[in-house]
Amino acid sequence: MRTLGRILSVIILSLLYRIEIIGRENIPEKGPAILCANHKSLLDMFLLGYRIKRWIHWMAKEELFRIPILKSILVNYGAFPVKRGKGDIGSIKASLKILEDQHILGIFPEGTRVSKKKKGEYKVKSGVALIAVNAQVPIIPAAIVGNYKLFSPMKVIYGKPFYLDVDKNKKYSKEELQSISQDIMNKVYLLMEGH
Repeated sequence: MRTLGRILSVIILSLLYRIEIIGRENIPEKGPAILCANHKSLLDMFLLGYRIKRWIHWMAKEELFRIPILKSILVNYGAFPVKRGKGDIGSIKASLKILEDQHILGIFPEGTRVSKKKKGEYKVKSGVALIAVNAQVPIIPAAIVGNYKLFSPMKVIYGKPFYLDVDKNKKYSKEELQSISQDIMNKVYLLMEGH
């Protein structure tokens, strides 16, 4: 079912957009990683999984799981719900379990869809830093560039994986975690420059 879903999404996206993939070699063939990307549309998770071999297990807002058809699609793609605006311990534990099982975890650190005009107006959420500090796995910055207008060009750019220079045993404050998350997101913004 999952393979069929992927084939269908590749066909549909290929018909709707002219997609260019840059840096696909930066996705590790095995082992855990956190993929962090900008967030423009509900289609982002499908576009970021477009034509790469590995599955990305996405953290998605719980409201999406209240729509039966969408819930079925999301669960089939390995997504799991997160409660926004509050500390969701369950989603943090689920994230760490995904990484422990050697999978790729996908997160949109901005926490909401952000247009190019609004970039930088939102505070990046501290959750990605909390997970990254605890998991100590490579982080892959990724960027989607394009406006999602039908038949328009879209770019998906994967940056080189990097590790955080942090102490796993240190108790970081929320402000410190937010700063770490912002540093991660800045690497995503750098990928978007010039495209």
